[in-house]
Amino acid sequence: MGVEPSEGGGAPARDSPASGERVPTQEELRAAEEDRAVEQALALVGHRSSDELQPSRRSHSVDQPRSTDRLGFTDLPRSVDRLGSADLPHSVDGPRPVDRPQSAGWPHFMDSCSSESSNSTGRLRPTEERASVSPSRSQSPVGRTYPWREARALAARAGRDVPVRTRRLPLGQALGHVLAEPLVALTDLPSFDTSAMDGWVVTGPGPWTIREVEGSGSEEGDTGPRPSARLSPRPGQDPGILAGHRAPAALPDGDAVRIATGARIPADANAVIRSEHARVDESKGLLHATRRVHPGQDIRPRGQECRSGDQLLPAGALVTPAVLGLAAAAGYDELGTVPRPRVDVLVLGDELLTSGLPHDGLIRDALGPMIGPWLRALGAEVSAPQRLGDDAAALRRALTASDADLIITTGGTAAGPVDHVHPVLAEIGAELLVDGVAVRPGHPMLLARFRAEGPDAGPYLVGLPGNPLAAVSGLLTLAEPLLRGLAGHAPETPYRAVVRDEVHGHPRDTRLVPVVHRAGDPDDSGRNLGSARTGTGAEHVVPLHYNGPAMLRGIAAADGLAVIPPGGVRSGTEVEILDLPWASATPWTEGCFT
Repeated sequence: MGVEPSEGGGAPARDSPASGERVPTQEELRAAEEDRAVEQALALVGHRSSDELQPSRRSHSVDQPRSTDRLGFTDLPRSVDRLGSADLPHSVDGPRPVDRPQSAGWPHFMDSCSSESSNSTGRLRPTEERASVSPSRSQSPVGRTYPWREARALAARAGRDVPVRTRRLPLGQALGHVLAEPLVALTDLPSFDTSAMDGWVVTGPGPWTIREVEGSGSEEGDTGPRPSARLSPRPGQDPGILAGHRAPAALPDGDAVRIATGARIPADANAVIRSEHARVDESKGLLHATRRVHPGQDIRPRGQECRSGDQLLPAGALVTPAVLGLAAAAGYDELGTVPRPRVDVLVLGDELLTSGLPHDGLIRDALGPMIGPWLRALGAEVSAPQRLGDDAAALRRALTASDADLIITTGGTAAGPVDHVHPVLAEIGAELLVDGVAVRPGHPMLLARFRAEGPDAGPYLVGLPGNPLAAVSGLLTLAEPLLRGLAGHAPETPYRAVVRDEVHGHPRDTRLVPVVHRAGDPDDSGRNLGSARTGTGAEHVVPLHYNGPAMLRGIAAADGLAVIPPGGVRSGTEVEILDLPWASATPWTEGCFT
């Protein structure tokens, strides 16, 4: 599995006639030198967060390990070598660099250099120009790296462009799916006037003569005895009018009858008196109210919630347990839903192990176990991952044989000798919709479509970088918005939160940084949120450590990713937050959007 190049754009690079190796252009060399200068300057100066995530604010010596912060992470600085080492630490046994003050938001825009010049295998490649690495480049609509927001919006539109299919499911199987059509009431709710409380139904002013209902029975279909609905002057403790029974006879003025919650209101009745607000004079057979009685009190009139034909929910709504209950109440036995998108996952790379400890240059496959459950949490049906190694023929066979709606590949999106995604896509005539995104980590991600025209357009392919956090970036940038469209979901509404610490940005690209939500306390809400603070208890997000492209330790503890614009942000700035699928998941989720 090849390693993603660190930059895109610029003039095409040249190939060395002697060795076949590619020679960077002068423009690339100048850009690399510019980035290296910025990174080295930041490394020499160093930064300290406005609020270190340490329980103690004492300094640490060079040979003393850093204490574990309150989020469970240690504070490790990054390497600034342009093409040397990747994000620290790849090995816990390696030497530690000189200790220096470090914040949760230590500058990781060095993702543009060493960290994305190597994938999880640790193999290094020179910086290469993406626009000239394969014949498929010329098929890109614009032949350039997309801005992050533009790439995400394009993926969302691509998903919505696929005609929505409808599958009717019984209510018991519809949980977690998406409505393919509006949920329209098939009846009035409630369908008749009902009692909202246990008590007495009365007509006219009190006191009221107590009557009882003789006989019992239920609606049509019940073979039991039918209620006579005849009112008797004999007072007693009879059940009265019960739910599920036929409508009783009209209630004469000045009379009262016991009634249960949900039971039908007799004609001409004008109020229900709760049992606790009533007093019975058994000697006289009279009912007295202990509180003032208002006309219509504790009566749910017919159609109070909705009328037949009212739209209850729009197409695109997620079927939750509450939606199932509403659909049943409105008369539905089954729902028209959008079938869950089918996804195939292809894991590329000869260096990957599926079990045991890393050895002899081989490493564990972190993406295979992660991608499937992640996609299921987004509402997709995911097949078992196929591990193809670095085999172009096997990749071609898997792509052409797939009948999925979306194919996810991991690794191989760069331009190395074993990076086969671009050449194979070119061979099978796929159209590149997005070929590189200005985001760190993960800029070598791509989005392609196999058949560009007709009602059977698709399937789509999202190529993820091989580095684990870079792959997560690709999931949130391209796969998630695409799947939302394929699944029939309404467009996602972005939201923003205040970031507590300063977060350094890439000079030109968007950064996605793992964060965790925190509620402020008296000690930090007024000190850290600056002009954006809202006082004690203010909610904010805290950037997490270990956010390099090859790392998962930060994202494993996160509940979202902060979208950091080029140049970074100061503490107290509001930033857009991308929730992780499980951030607000509940036990019933069964794989659905959150």
